[in-house]
Amino acid sequence: MTLPVYAEGSSALMRDPLWQRSGAETIEEYARWAVNICGMACLKMILATRGEVHPTLSLARACTAYGGYLVNELDASIKGLIYAPFVTFVSDRFGLVAETVTNVGTASIPALLSEWQFFIASVNSDIRWPDRTPPSKGGHLVLVTAATEDTIRFHNPSGHDAASQVDVTLPLDVFDRFFANRGVTVGF
Repeated sequence: MTLPVYAEGSSALMRDPLWQRSGAETIEEYARWAVNICGMACLKMILATRGEVHPTLSLARACTAYGGYLVNELDASIKGLIYAPFVTFVSDRFGLVAETVTNVGTASIPALLSEWQFFIASVNSDIRWPDRTPPSKGGHLVLVTAATEDTIRFHNPSGHDAASQVDVTLPLDVFDRFFANRGVTVGF
């Protein structure tokens, strides 16, 4: 498996040989968006379970039209993912059922997943180094695919190696250090 260059830092983005697979028109567009599209990477994984393949930047552009991202052309900044417009976007475009959830305790994630196929969880991006104490919670999105009363399993779009990217399993108390108690539930 080839790991995303954006996991290495923004300076590596301009050297990413796989940038064209993202759906970006230029490497500059790819570099601008790559640090902001963890939510679209999660959506792309969800759609892949249905056999659908969508370039990540194509998803981001379409979600932007719904207000899921706010793009400032003057300073090239991108804000998002904004959950409410994202929920409308995935419903309208893909027929998914989604709901924004807040004030979610980590211990209640197993119950969420008994009702929904997926949970896009807001975590600190340092979750790829679970032995660290993050400076804050939230700011990055991972796709939670399973949870028990003791552990949680997720895919991390910015994992730095296979062990921190695919089917990562952590104890709930470790996940809790990174989790901002919010996200989006998604089902078919």
